[in-house]
Amino acid sequence: MSVKIRLTRGGAKKRPFYAIVVANSRAPRDGSFIEKVGTYNPMVPQDHPERVTLKEDRIKEWLAKGAQPTDRVAKMLGKANIIEMPKFRDTPKKSAPKAKAQERAKAAAAGAAE
Repeated sequence: MSVKIRLTRGGAKKRPFYAIVVANSRAPRDGSFIEKVGTYNPMVPQDHPERVTLKEDRIKEWLAKGAQPTDRVAKMLGKANIIEMPKFRDTPKKSAPKAKAQERAKAAAAGAAE
């Protein structure tokens, strides 16, 4: 059984509140879980102390047992210095403007500078 540390959504419509849980990777997002190890409230400011609450000792224990955090949870754990901050890739190259669009942008910038 593979175990994940992930978010489960709660709260009301348009007012999200997430629990950070340890769950079987095959269980549904808001389904059964093994243990609740923290909370995440995106509705409060980023510097607010209750935005992310974590039970560090339990999280470290689950990580030692082989639980894998999801990308979003890994970022939260990295900010809390529980694990090393994960490396995220930059924006995909596919979405960058193509050659013609870059030329038009340069021409518009040159026209505005004159």
